[in-house]
Amino acid sequence: MPRRERNKFVKRGQIIEILIEDYAFGGKGIGRIRSEEGVFVVFVPNTLPGQLVKARVDKSKKKYAECKLIDVLKHSDDEVTVPYQDIPGAPYIQLPIDLQHKYKQESTLSLFKRIGKVENIEDLFDELIASPNVFHYRNKMEYGFSAIGYDRKNKTDVDEFTLGFKRRGVWWMGDNLDKDSGLFDKQVEDNIKNIREYCVNTGLAPWHGPKKEGFFRYFVVRKSYKTDELLFNLVTTSHDLPKFDLEKFANYLVELFGNRVAGLLHTINDETGDRTIATSGSIQLVYGKDKIVEELLGLNFEISMKSFFQTNPKSAEKLYTKVVDYALENKDAIDNTVVMDLFCGTGTIGQIIASKSNNTKIVGVDIVASAIEDAKKNAKRNNIEGLQFYAADVGKFLNEHPQYKNKIRTIILDPARAGIAPKTLKKIINLNADRMVYVSCNPATQARDTEELMNNGYQLKKISLVDQFPHTSHIETVVLFEK
Repeated sequence: MPRRERNKFVKRGQIIEILIEDYAFGGKGIGRIRSEEGVFVVFVPNTLPGQLVKARVDKSKKKYAECKLIDVLKHSDDEVTVPYQDIPGAPYIQLPIDLQHKYKQESTLSLFKRIGKVENIEDLFDELIASPNVFHYRNKMEYGFSAIGYDRKNKTDVDEFTLGFKRRGVWWMGDNLDKDSGLFDKQVEDNIKNIREYCVNTGLAPWHGPKKEGFFRYFVVRKSYKTDELLFNLVTTSHDLPKFDLEKFANYLVELFGNRVAGLLHTINDETGDRTIATSGSIQLVYGKDKIVEELLGLNFEISMKSFFQTNPKSAEKLYTKVVDYALENKDAIDNTVVMDLFCGTGTIGQIIASKSNNTKIVGVDIVASAIEDAKKNAKRNNIEGLQFYAADVGKFLNEHPQYKNKIRTIILDPARAGIAPKTLKKIINLNADRMVYVSCNPATQARDTEELMNNGYQLKKISLVDQFPHTSHIETVVLFEK
C-alpha cells in the first residue's frame, strides 16, 4: 500500500503564527505558508483577513491544514472597539456589520456556484436581510460553571470558581463572564458576576470537567421580547442538593431582576456527559411559571425551557416573511390547495401561511414529537384552522401517505443543519410539487441538494440571505425552486 504523502510545512499538534489573507464560507480564515516547495494553505475558523493569529494544527493534509484558533495576536485594520466582553460565540463582534454582510454574501453565493453548479447565482440573488437588532438579539443563553478558569492577563488556566463560557477549543476550561457580551440581555449579563458570587458563598463546588464531579453545572436563561420576562433554569447534580436552598436562590433572582422573573426551574443532571439537560434526570418548578409567551408576526407562541424556538425572534419574523412571500408569490397556487410543511418544528411557517391564504390545508411533519405537541397547542391558541401536524420521520411519512403524490403544489422545507437525506429528497421530488421554498441554516448542504433538485427538473428562481446571527459566521438562506 503506497504511503500517504505528508506535507513538508506543518505537523499535527504544531502551534503556528499565521497572517489571515482571505475569508471562506463558514467563517474560515485562509492563511498561506510560502516556501521554495510552493504555497501551502491553512484554514483557521473564526478569523478575518488582516488578523495575525496563533493556531494549533488539527488536521494536516498534503495540500492544506485545518487549525484551531488559540489567540488573535494582532487585529485587522477593519476591526473597531466595542464596549462588550469578548466571548467565543461572537468572533466577529469587532467587525462593522456591513463588512460582516459582505463576507457572508460573497462566500455563500460562491458556494452555490461551486457545490450547487448554479452558474448565474448573482443574477438570481434577491436580497440580504439584516437582523433588526445587531446587538442583544438572542432570547436564550446557556452559562456554564467550571472549577477551572482562565487568567486573561497571564493567558493560563487557574483553579477558580467560574461562571460564563467555555474557552474556545478547550472543553474543560471556563472563562468568567464579567459584563455584557452584546448578544443577550444586558441586565442579565451584567449580573452574572453577582450570581457567581452568590453560588461561591454557598461553599458548594462548580463542575470539574476532567474529574467529572461538582454541584453547579449550568445556568440557562430564556427571555421573551413580547413581555420582557425571564425564565431561569439552574442545572446541578443531586449530590449536595440538601445543602442548597432553591427557594432562597429564587428570591435572590427576584431581588436582582424584580418582576421580570417569570420563573425558576431546577434540573438534576448526574450524567458525566457535557449536556445542559440530561436524557435522564428530573426538572422541577421552584418558583413562578414554567413557560413564557413570545410573539411572531402577530401570532403567540408558548415557550418552555425545552421548546425549540428561533433564537433571534425579531430576525425570525423577517425570515418567515420572506418564506411566506416566496410561497404566496403566485397566491392562486396556494388558495384551496394542500401545502406541505416538512421539518416543520413548532409549525410557525405553516400557521402564518394558513392565516394569510383561503381554505388552504397545511400538513406539517417533524420527527420531534414535543415540537409537534407545541405546534398543535400554538395553532389552537391562535385559532388557526386547516392544520394537520404529524410526528414522524419525513421519509417514512411520505412512504406511508402515497395519496399526496401529484396533489401538493407547494412544499416548504426547513431541515436541520445536516440537510435532507438523499433518499428523503428523492421522495420529496416524487411528490411532484410545482414549487418548493427551501429554508436552510446550513447553505453548504442546501447547495448540495440544489444540484439534485436541478437535475430533477426544478429551477432555482430566487435566493435571499437572512442574517439571524450577527457577529458569527452563520447565515440562513431562503431559496425558491419552481418546476
